[in-house]
Parts: sequence; C-alpha cells; structure tokens
Amino acid sequence: MIGSFSWGHFLYLVQSIWWTLVLSGLAFILGSIGGFGVMLARISPRRWLWMPTLVYIECIQGIPLLILLFIVYFGLSVYGFALPALVAAGLAMMVYTSAYLGDIWRGCVEAMPRPQWEAAECLSLTRWQTLRLVIIPQAFRLSLPPTVGFLVQVIKMTSLASVIGFIELTRAGQIINNSIFQPFLIFSLVGAFYFVLCYPLSRWSESMENKLNVSNR
Repeated sequence: MIGSFSWGHFLYLVQSIWWTLVLSGLAFILGSIGGFGVMLARISPRRWLWMPTLVYIECIQGIPLLILLFIVYFGLSVYGFALPALVAAGLAMMVYTSAYLGDIWRGCVEAMPRPQWEAAECLSLTRWQTLRLVIIPQAFRLSLPPTVGFLVQVIKMTSLASVIGFIELTRAGQIINNSIFQPFLIFSLVGAFYFVLCYPLSRWSESMENKLNVSNR
C-alpha cells in the first residue's frame, strides 16, 4: 500500500547523512595515505618503482568505481573474504581515491620550478630532505583546491555504495521510495541534501583557488 511522506521518513534521510559522511571520511583519509605513497613512488627516479605505480594509476582510473565495488564486495566473497558493506565500500573507494589523489599530488610536485630542486642540491640536501623541506610544503599549497574539489566528488560517489546494500543517503531514499512510491519528492530531498554537503566545499575550493593565485583566470 502506498503511503505518504512523514516526519519519520525525513529523519531517516537525515540520519543516513551520517553514514554518507562516515564512508566519505573513511575513503578520503585512507585514500590520502595511499595517495601520498602513490605520489612518492610516481616521482621516484627508480624505474622499478614508478613504472608499477603508473600501471596502477592507469588501471584504477580506467575502471569505473562501480566495478571496483563489485570486485571487492562480491568477488572477494567467492574466495572466502566476506566483507561488511561498509568495509567493502571503504576499501574500494580508498583504492579509487588513492589513484586520483596520487596523480593530483604528483602533478603539483612536478609543477614546482626546477631551480627549487637545484637550489636544494646546492645546499647538499638529500632527495627526501628536498621533498620534505622545500618541495612538498609548496606543492601542498598548490594542491589544496583540487584536493578539496576531489573530496566533493568522493562525497557524491558514496551513492554508488547503495548497489551493495550499504545504507547511505541514496540507499535510504530508495528504501523509503519502495514503501511509499513518491520518487520526485524523495529524490529531490536526497539531491538537496547532497547539495548542502557539497556546495560549501565547492565554494571553499574556489575561494582557496583565488586566494592562492592558482586560478588560470
């Protein structure tokens, strides 16, 4: 029987935002750790280190996140690794995020002027000291706007976790819609909640881009 949208349904959607934020934070934090390692390997002068990393980045960026979710959640279960939906979604999104953040940060590091490296060599700094004391602090400043911009994408990509049964904002909307069948109202609210989550971050990214003078305009 088709019912009507109630205050309880609205609260259920609001509560599901928490799990969207949990999954986003899990994916972004773990993906940042992995992405930093990917960046270091990618800029390494050792071919045996940067070549596999390049292959990793190309492979992950060439595979839809939805397929990664299926591989981790359904594929691993075939071999006895039955993961909870949150763990599977977090793991798949961590891998996906690490490839993109590693590539973003690699570009920021390589954007540093060559004289910066040469000046550090003149001071007899090792490569790691050069990265830690000279290059990465400047690259970090340059990377903030695209990193925050990618965080917006991570929040929106959490909606794909609904396909493996993880109850975040989109899945909560589907559950409510299956019971009362008011798709326009429900998914308009879901879209509005995503907008509330993402719009401030988008504005923050744009503000940093202007303040840090990294805009192309």
